[in-house]
Amino acid sequence: MRTVRASEIGTYIFCKRAWWYALRGFPSCNQSELAAGEELHKRHGQSVMTTGCLRYAAYILLLAALGLLTAYVVWLLL
Repeated sequence: MRTVRASEIGTYIFCKRAWWYALRGFPSCNQSELAAGEELHKRHGQSVMTTGCLRYAAYILLLAALGLLTAYVVWLLL
């Protein structure tokens, strides 16, 4: 039994004939649009990855600042 992907279901819902052609291995005639979509998804993925890394760095800097603030307050109290 083969795996059915969400994009394949979307193609089937949009156009059953296009799904059938893709199933038979016929190349799509809108290759430039497909390539542009792949590039858009690639850039979006990189943006999501960058945002995640920046969020992680922000948490680390926040913890470091809280640690320094705690050390400073303890130093003042002694």
